[in-house]
Amino acid sequence: MNTVLGLLVALTSAHGTPAALTSMPESLEVRWALSALPPKFREGASVYVLDPAKGYRLYRAGTNGEHCYVQRTEWQFADYDHAVFFPICYDEGAAKSQLKLEFDVAALRAQGMAAQAVRAEIERRLKAGVYRAPTRAGVSYMAAPVMRAHVSQDTANKTVVTMYLPHVMYLAPNVRDGQIGGMTPPPPSPYPFVLNAGPMGVFVQLLGASEAKEIVTRDADLVKALCGWNADLCVAGGATMQ
Repeated sequence: MNTVLGLLVALTSAHGTPAALTSMPESLEVRWALSALPPKFREGASVYVLDPAKGYRLYRAGTNGEHCYVQRTEWQFADYDHAVFFPICYDEGAAKSQLKLEFDVAALRAQGMAAQAVRAEIERRLKAGVYRAPTRAGVSYMAAPVMRAHVSQDTANKTVVTMYLPHVMYLAPNVRDGQIGGMTPPPPSPYPFVLNAGPMGVFVQLLGASEAKEIVTRDADLVKALCGWNADLCVAGGATMQ
């Protein structure tokens, strides 16, 4: 693929069967979570794995302030009908805001709360100040070779795709695209845009085409292993970018 915009061409069918949370093989989950980081940061990162009956638990305590896991629920969409998987790592600043919220989402889902009820509860907590905007700059890495997520910020659009889309995100609480000239997808813009505008908002910056291709090629074995475990994670074009 010649451009970053072409990354979304490599995707699976947008529709699947209702997605009950299931455990991943632990070694595969840990490996995938850490793949969101540049290699030099992985050894010192904290890693969390999902217990579908309880939520996330600490697998390994780290030393460098990075916190990594595979996210399985996008609460804003109130949608459990499609499998969602995306590795994400937060630095210490982001972990104190976003990580708490997202782990609470996982715990509520594990308790059996319906998707609409989870969204309503998280929105209530945000208004009540239970989750506060970050107090300093921070970065979140999502530079894994493959991910599966909702394709639009329009929460009425439930389309979910599996894609190659390595990127990084920077904390941007209460900033909107119109304030910074952001170019909201779809399709994904090669320029920064705001995701989840509000107290937990972030700037998204896609990696360049050559950098993204290098990541996918380097981690081709991981992409193949994920596809072998769950067909929802198979990407058209195979284990390397075409």
